[in-house]
Amino acid sequence: MKVHLKQIPAHGLHLEGEEDCPIQELESEGIRCAERLRYDIDLGVAGGGLWANGSLSQPVELRCVSCLEKFVHEIRVPAFAMHMELHGPETVDLTPFIREDVLLNLPAHPHCDKDGDRICKARQLEKREQEAQSKSDWSALDKLKIENR
Repeated sequence: MKVHLKQIPAHGLHLEGEEDCPIQELESEGIRCAERLRYDIDLGVAGGGLWANGSLSQPVELRCVSCLEKFVHEIRVPAFAMHMELHGPETVDLTPFIREDVLLNLPAHPHCDKDGDRICKARQLEKREQEAQSKSDWSALDKLKIENR
């Protein structure tokens, strides 16, 4: 996202819209953008620097570390903020700052059931195995014949 400094009025500028995915280089790692990046940002120039704050939202397709199925997770950056000193160019690219915040909010160990809207198959299987194991342990003890002395 490139911003032309001469187009920012003294009272600031509000930008809202969509951009191409800022993390396309991660497709080789199994992380794919599911939709375009949505942004809602306020910009301003003050004291020889450019500031920006707002929110970002980037839906990505990830692979669950438990069941290995793909699922869509929305990376939310509710408090995007940046400041940079201006040293000449009339156009400033905000993409590196946006990319950094999106990457910092990417889950390290993605689970498909983290948001609570679905149940991970691996966790269902694990729960069934635990229940079966606990039942079989007690059933063996029930078969013991202990005499009262």
